[in-house]
Amino acid sequence: MQMMHRPYTNILERLRSVGLRPTRQRLALAKLLFEGGDRHLSAEQLHSEAQAHNIRVSLATVYNALHQFTDAGLLHEIVVDAGRSYFDTNTSTHHHFFFERSGRLEDIPGDQIELTRLPQAPAGYDISRVDVIVRVNG
Repeated sequence: MQMMHRPYTNILERLRSVGLRPTRQRLALAKLLFEGGDRHLSAEQLHSEAQAHNIRVSLATVYNALHQFTDAGLLHEIVVDAGRSYFDTNTSTHHHFFFERSGRLEDIPGDQIELTRLPQAPAGYDISRVDVIVRVNG
């Protein structure tokens, strides 16, 4: 006999595993983010999606939740230019194509880009990650 899971069980466990308290708003936003497979969303896109699902949440709360999820390692933030960032549910090592006209991001597997040299990190710092964004005008 299979055990029935409540709708938020996996999301609840995921938030708790990274030390985030599973508030009603975090649960609802995490469900939208993580149950649809890997994707790239702006805060505004997630806010619109939440509104479409009758989730009452402010844009400020969406931003706060996305940054909390990022700080906890559940998301990566991709800054494509000043004032425009996306949040990526795929936290594995990979890079991105950025389609400038549409604003769409597409994953590039990490092994398809080879970096042969990096600068020395400033004194007292370590390089934690390198993100490559290949901009295309299509």
